[in-house]
Amino acid sequence: MAEETKGALAGVRVLDLTRILAGPLCTMTLGDMGADVIKVEPPGAGDDTRSWGPPFAEGESAYYLGVNRNKRSITLNMAVKSGQEVLAGLIRKSDVLVENFKVGTLEKWGFGNDWLEANAPRVIRCSITGYGATGPKAGLPGYDFILQAESGLMGITGEADGTPMKYGVAIVDICTGMLACNSILAALNARHTTRRGQHVEVSLFDTGLAMLANVAANHLVSGKDAGRFGNGHPNIVPYTAYPTRDDMIAVAVGNDTQFGKFAAALGQTKWATDPRFTRNPDRIANRDALDALIKTELQREGADFWIGKLMAVGIPCGRINSVAQALAAPHAIAREMVTTVEHPTAGKVKMLGMPYRFSDTPASIRRAPPLLGQHTEAVLREELGFSDARIAELRAEKVS
Repeated sequence: MAEETKGALAGVRVLDLTRILAGPLCTMTLGDMGADVIKVEPPGAGDDTRSWGPPFAEGESAYYLGVNRNKRSITLNMAVKSGQEVLAGLIRKSDVLVENFKVGTLEKWGFGNDWLEANAPRVIRCSITGYGATGPKAGLPGYDFILQAESGLMGITGEADGTPMKYGVAIVDICTGMLACNSILAALNARHTTRRGQHVEVSLFDTGLAMLANVAANHLVSGKDAGRFGNGHPNIVPYTAYPTRDDMIAVAVGNDTQFGKFAAALGQTKWATDPRFTRNPDRIANRDALDALIKTELQREGADFWIGKLMAVGIPCGRINSVAQALAAPHAIAREMVTTVEHPTAGKVKMLGMPYRFSDTPASIRRAPPLLGQHTEAVLREELGFSDARIAELRAEKVS
């Protein structure tokens, strides 16, 4: 892992005041793309996720390791005056400030938008909150599970006659982090024209609603509430998971032409002319009857047989893998979606690769996820010009 970068964001400095998932994922993505990311953590425990295990790799939780590569870690008590003086210096040296504090925390410490405009006018501030800065719930903390519930996402997830279910990962946090990264990149681009930074805000609440996508559009157009379809699709049939003789497969038939090919592949060409199934609206109206017929046919052979036969006629389908199977798949390996980094205490650590490719400004992994405060002295000395004596004072005062 070389520390120099030719990434698209080379020369951009990001001050990461975030913790947990949405913020750290956002800043890690910026780091992968070449930004210099300084992660600021409270002395002692650091980012909450450092203790979110097992599993651990030599004391470092897998959760923390998964979203904190390509960063330098410093410890700083930002709630005290001397810590705020250090923070002020770091902000002035940065291009982007990302924070997910409770609404009003930075303002309480004296670093609101007015201070930024007067002291660091080119800095882009990205606030990641639970519910945003306006509205009846403004200022409340946000938790992915609660936002999956409140946004309606759980209401459309699970079997039709079962209970609402959350997604298997903190998907609202993850999507919020991605939207935060997108917004920051847009603000950096705008700065070329405006010559100044701006305040960008994303919230878990807004993200959760935005993730409803076509389901929200269905409701807003029809006035009908959305339901749960298990693995099925509200607007397309057949588009779900089916058991075969050995394993389950996912099948996605996207249009009437594909349905004709699908029916023929299953040896049931008459389905394509059956008035119950000829057009997609017909198939939606007769979803249960068609699914039952498909299940009967698919259970005559195994998953490999059907995947081969369906793919040969252009029907999208795939085996339903476990996480272990997905990460070990030949295509995942070929795409370098599992990689290894050298960690200072844990040695070689496997982690997810980067899901973006640049032809001229490659993304790269240059730093392993840092130990708590691993770079405190170097950052204070090299970036802020602090003397060894001043650094020792901050240590003695438990500020850093």
